[in-house]
Amino acid sequence: MSKQFKTIGLFGKYKDPGVRDAMNDLTEYLRYRNIEVLVGETTAQEIRAALVQDVSDKDIENRIDLGIVVGGDGTMLHVARSLAPYNVPLVGVNMGRLGFLTDISLNEMYEDIGRILDGEYELEQRMMINIEVIRDDEVLYSDNAFNDMVIGKSDMERLIEIQTFVDGDFVTKLRADGIIVATPTGSTAYALSAGGPIMHPQLAALIMVPICPHMLSHRPIALRDSSIIDFNLINICEGCAYVSLDGKIALHLDGDEKIRVRRSQETVSFVRTLEHDHYVALRSKLGWGEAI
Repeated sequence: MSKQFKTIGLFGKYKDPGVRDAMNDLTEYLRYRNIEVLVGETTAQEIRAALVQDVSDKDIENRIDLGIVVGGDGTMLHVARSLAPYNVPLVGVNMGRLGFLTDISLNEMYEDIGRILDGEYELEQRMMINIEVIRDDEVLYSDNAFNDMVIGKSDMERLIEIQTFVDGDFVTKLRADGIIVATPTGSTAYALSAGGPIMHPQLAALIMVPICPHMLSHRPIALRDSSIIDFNLINICEGCAYVSLDGKIALHLDGDEKIRVRRSQETVSFVRTLEHDHYVALRSKLGWGEAI
């Protein structure tokens, strides 16, 4: 039996006035449906609803039954990572470009949100990855990513060398612009443009994708979701490489760190209308079948 949503949190791109009208209209619609509305990190002074910030973090999962993200996939990534610890399901209204994560169109917002409120939906669980940066057995940094983790080079003139281990077994030494570890959700992001495969979002797998490798024999590799991946950087100068999570640089590296990636214990729950079709979305977003 589908859960009925009584309190909904609306989240938009931070300080973006472009989401104002859509969020105000959606607020009025939800209130018409007798639903309490709280607004998250957005142009709060321009949105006619109470703030999520009025609720302490530990109360979020008790106060919000559903999060609706109005914006693009970047906004959804930020909100998904923030709310994952609280098990709040999410749905996205797309005001960006491709919109793999925010897949409800603005033109169909009322119809699709209405179906969800009527209980005509299903939940889709998406995995995340945990990233640790370790030096001398001390964890310097730890966080989760929804799409991907990237080790990239800061110095445009030099490749970086990376040793890769999976579950303690040596795999390869790579000279490249960097390497990506992506979740199935992230397979349609940076990993795709770097030559990685498209994975069904509910697959229990990870992919490693080299970025512009010096040897063309280095290819993307699919791994079990239980794999523990370790990267050691070789002979890099201080600050010549970085770790980024979901497209944002987390920290710069000195070269004596180990980067460990594994499946996170946290997941993201998406709400999908019953009409949602993953392959229709792929054809639409990627232009498959269009006349050339």
